[in-house]
Amino acid sequence: MDLTEHSFLQVFFIVLWIMMPAYLSNTFAVITGGKFPIDQGKIHSDGNRILGDGKTWSGLIGGTSGGMLIGYLQLNYGNAIIDGIAGTNNYNFWGENELIIIFLLAFGALLGDMTASFFKRRTKLNRGDKSPVLDMFDFIGMALFLTLLFDYEWLKSWILDGYAPLFTLLIATPFLHRGVNIIGYKLGIKNEPW
Repeated sequence: MDLTEHSFLQVFFIVLWIMMPAYLSNTFAVITGGKFPIDQGKIHSDGNRILGDGKTWSGLIGGTSGGMLIGYLQLNYGNAIIDGIAGTNNYNFWGENELIIIFLLAFGALLGDMTASFFKRRTKLNRGDKSPVLDMFDFIGMALFLTLLFDYEWLKSWILDGYAPLFTLLIATPFLHRGVNIIGYKLGIKNEPW
């Protein structure tokens, strides 16, 4: 699909649609997390936890599974939604390796979040402390990095196709991230609204 044939608003919705498994995997991780810390309580050489109690196996597995569920629903039931919004004519957004791409987006988002936690612990930030740029882009950055490693052609055809997709990610991600976190905080699922 040639994104240049679509308006900026249509490209905006297409990119959000494609990235939905990554965007929502963190939500599922918050809901399913809390059991079995990945770092097993171990301390790094700097005297701080490696990752902290917020990064658990239950959250990683639940978040990845939830992101993949979203992708599965999109693949099997979502064409009418995105076709109506962006006129995509029943297009397969994830290419030949659709389940792998969806997995990489969902898992990559959580791996990015874990990587950010590792660096936050090294700078002596506690769980829940703000790190605005890192908190907003860690999950998308790692999701895109994994797709770059495993299917560069897919990444090039969607995210690197002109300025609009990348611009959409850079602008929309902070607003979506913040909005979802505020909702989670008001529902009592998250301890902080960021």
